[in-house]
Amino acid sequence: MSFARGSRRLRRPRKAGGHRANWPSVRTSGRAVCLLPLFSCLSAPASRPQFDWQDPLVLEEQLTTDEILIRDTFRTYCQEKLMPRILLANRNEVFHREIISEMGELGVLGPTIKGYGCAGVSSVAYGLLARELERVDSGYRSAMSVQSSLVMHPIYAYGSEEQRQKYLPRLAKGELLGCFGLTEPNSGSDPSSMETRARYNSSNKSYTLNGTKTWITNSPMADLFVVWARCEDGCIRGFLLEKGMRGLSAPRIQGKFSLRASATGMIIMDGVEVPEENVLPGASSLGGPFGCLNNARYGIAWGVLGASEFCLHTARQYTLDRMQFGVPLARNQLIQKKLADMLTEITLGLHACLQLGRLKDQDKAAPEMVSLLKRNNCGKALDIARQARDMLGGNGISDEYHVIRHAMNLEAVNTYEGTHDIHALILGRAITGIQAFTASNRSDVFLKKKMELSVERLNPLLTMDENRLHLP
Repeated sequence: MSFARGSRRLRRPRKAGGHRANWPSVRTSGRAVCLLPLFSCLSAPASRPQFDWQDPLVLEEQLTTDEILIRDTFRTYCQEKLMPRILLANRNEVFHREIISEMGELGVLGPTIKGYGCAGVSSVAYGLLARELERVDSGYRSAMSVQSSLVMHPIYAYGSEEQRQKYLPRLAKGELLGCFGLTEPNSGSDPSSMETRARYNSSNKSYTLNGTKTWITNSPMADLFVVWARCEDGCIRGFLLEKGMRGLSAPRIQGKFSLRASATGMIIMDGVEVPEENVLPGASSLGGPFGCLNNARYGIAWGVLGASEFCLHTARQYTLDRMQFGVPLARNQLIQKKLADMLTEITLGLHACLQLGRLKDQDKAAPEMVSLLKRNNCGKALDIARQARDMLGGNGISDEYHVIRHAMNLEAVNTYEGTHDIHALILGRAITGIQAFTASNRSDVFLKKKMELSVERLNPLLTMDENRLHLP
């Protein structure tokens, strides 16, 4: 039996064995009338899913209970303790050292490290911490990122057990403040061309370091310096320098218009003698510092979205409250489009970060994945901050609204730890199999043959030391 409606015929499903299943029916005047299609039409409609603009794709349901608790606890600290400080800290270019101690008490320094006084939480939890901190200020997040990813991580990943026991518990508590020295005045995006040198002294089993590092977060106030230098054998190694070593100084860089609430400076080494036991034994190439940078870049990808969310929320509320021509600014289509664009990019960025965090905890996160999100999220965050500043009109340049501060901070974040274009080249190499960092590449067969056939005619300016061909 079938129930016909117009030209459509609904047939009963077959049971096992090929017989038709019975549908509910009633008997009228001796005839059985099927009721299933009628029941389908009359059944109560399911409740319509609701859209929450503050969590468009329901990120909350994809977090664990622990991750939510960690985030909410840290959010309270950031909003109650850090937000009241940031306005004057940014105006006066002051970094409050006690913030690191407070974070240590909360257990958020080196949070993914297991043991040594660290919390051992998930990579997603670490990302959520970075997001909450940068919602307040990128400078504060930079200080935490350096301490956690660029100082504690290399000691944990490349250090000896003695080094871990000596430094990690004190760094986790915030008793020690660390910094990371890789960038130099003449080598930014090309760290393989670093000029800092380490000479081994066999007489007393020590190294003598000479060189200069610049644009170093935390250096003016640091107690511990993780410095990368080229040794006599050509290998790049990490050294642990302590404040007070003879020949070591860390002058502050003044006059920044970005990251003003973060202490930035140089590391100057003039014959600094470092004992052999202060060398990180597990790192002997650029893979060491790059491993640290990948951890930090992951946190940045989360963090900048916190700054973006602040800008979105501020722009939304401002345009709802601001009346022009008799209506709120938010009544205008252009304003609504801008808000929709902001929300879209933030949402996509957050869910991409969540996926990357899960992969990271499964040891399935390739460096190129980190580059993709660091590049995209930083670029989008800067665009969002600029749009929000514009939407606030003249008030947008007032630091009391905080948006211009985020915009200026994100200019630096978009540049440091791999510029927007450098990460594009990393992705381009992954897509094409060809590196585009230098004029020559030993893995490029065509160029290699050309060099072999006409090496004597090559411009000397194109000749490069082979160690400079190993780029990120």
